[in-house]
Amino acid sequence: MSEVTLGKAIPKFSAESTDGVVDNARLKGKWTVLYFYPKDNTPGCTTQAQNFRDQLNEFAALDCQIIGVSRDSLKSHGNFIDKQSLPFPLVSDPEETLCELFGVMKLKNMYGKQVRGIERSTFLINPKGILVQEWRGLKVPGHVDQVLQAVKDAA
Repeated sequence: MSEVTLGKAIPKFSAESTDGVVDNARLKGKWTVLYFYPKDNTPGCTTQAQNFRDQLNEFAALDCQIIGVSRDSLKSHGNFIDKQSLPFPLVSDPEETLCELFGVMKLKNMYGKQVRGIERSTFLINPKGILVQEWRGLKVPGHVDQVLQAVKDAA
């Protein structure tokens, strides 16, 4: 499976989410923010999810859906959604299929040890299924505002 490329259609994929299957067909016809995060219920990931949740109406007004992705199980995602009142689906990618497709698996330093994990990244996909913008290795503060502005500028 080849990685995604800016300006090109997202390669065919299918993944289980808390709201059924997420695949190319589900991306067509509306803007999509696909964001990858390391782990449910961790401080940065919780803040990021809350920021998307809190601005969901503004994204929805631009006909833009939000979908989160991590390696956590659907059960973990369900608990995270309930705890944070998240109104968007979370994809479970334990085999890292989608993570590999989007090239977000990286070696990271955690407490002095090298660990393989998801590099926090966000991808903006247009209604035709083409990747139009990406943010890799991002920091949470202000990020959702940047993504919302990018959707406004592109829509």
